[in-house]
Amino acid sequence: MNKMDYQLIDSGFGEKLERFGEYTIVRPCSQAIWSKSKELSKAWSDCNASFNRRQGHHWEGRDAIPESWIVQLETIKMKLKITNFGHVGLFPETLNLWKNIKEKITAAKAKQKRNFQFLNLFAYSGGATMAASQAGAHCCHVDASKGMVQWAKENAQINQIAKNPIRWIVDDVNKFLKREIRRGKRYDGILLDPPSFGRGKSGELYKIENAMIETLENVGKVLNHEFSFIYLTSHTPGFTPTVLSNLLKKLFNNGSITSGEMLLKAVEGGGLDIPNGSWSCIDNI
Repeated sequence: MNKMDYQLIDSGFGEKLERFGEYTIVRPCSQAIWSKSKELSKAWSDCNASFNRRQGHHWEGRDAIPESWIVQLETIKMKLKITNFGHVGLFPETLNLWKNIKEKITAAKAKQKRNFQFLNLFAYSGGATMAASQAGAHCCHVDASKGMVQWAKENAQINQIAKNPIRWIVDDVNKFLKREIRRGKRYDGILLDPPSFGRGKSGELYKIENAMIETLENVGKVLNHEFSFIYLTSHTPGFTPTVLSNLLKKLFNNGSITSGEMLLKAVEGGGLDIPNGSWSCIDNI
């Protein structure tokens, strides 16, 4: 059985207790308005570090955690590190998404007689890129943050796929897509996880409610005719599974659409599952 170095141990009173490898961390979680598990009170008090926003962005116990460490998430390894915003370089609610992408690419490659082209937009630290590359896809990894793209490159090194066919792009997503349209570049599978608010490498403003339609229209223009899938995910409040599904329905005529919540699944015998974002997918079958 593959190793899983992540657990959601418990949640409640606006916080979540998670294990990342050897370290347990408490972080804010606005959805967890229920009470904490009394049986797990010691686990909470024994955490290695905690983050809160009560007086700015503040870590307690940060010195108890190394500058960086590596976790194994089934077949994928990820470098983690504490950031000033409370992130660690991994959104665990996307782990099931990585698995699904890997399975879809493997199935598609068994049918088609060409290289599978995978595009990861707003790609962060590259978990989905790692999964797609492990499945044999030719990958294009796009993020506006130079630091995040470098972090993803380090993850590729850790996973021993740095020599696989992966393009690393630091750019505003819509600018990049327009160039790909002009070049006639086409993709078989696309994942996009637009931020609520962000800036491109040249200061371009991205607000999801204004830019999402343009992004999706551009995505439609870089799809192969016989594409496999499009995944659209969001952590923006109000962008429910139905909203994401409706966006895809309005812009794409072919394929079967499914949607749901992205969940942080609690460890068996622990606390409750936590919804943390939404996903919708077109499967072109």
